[in-house]
Amino acid sequence: MKSASPINNIDAYLAPLPLEVREALERLRGIILQVVPDAEETISYQIPTFKWHGSLVGFAAFKNHCSFFVMNAQMLNDFKKELVGYKYAASTIHFTPEKPLPVALLKKLIKFRMKENKARVAANTNGKK
Repeated sequence: MKSASPINNIDAYLAPLPLEVREALERLRGIILQVVPDAEETISYQIPTFKWHGSLVGFAAFKNHCSFFVMNAQMLNDFKKELVGYKYAASTIHFTPEKPLPVALLKKLIKFRMKENKARVAANTNGKK
């Protein structure tokens, strides 16, 4: 669901959405911030994105579903058993307000991404010495 004017923060992104979609994404936002309280909230490529040592995760609303972006396509192959019943493609997991992603799975995915970002930053730091 794209807006005609540029969106510059997550609250502005969420405001025009239908109530059930907004609530589902606010729930997701809360879980992300619970796991990563110091994550930077931003809009990147017109979607709400959370940065922590680089892009961490994001979400978006579309006409028939919501998406949770893990920013790593390979990662979803590692979690395919836990994603049974959800559609996913590239680095995106689709869900609906009626069938949200389980909290435990979300936390696991976010923590996995945190480890990836930390490892990438450490590798870049070590390579510069």
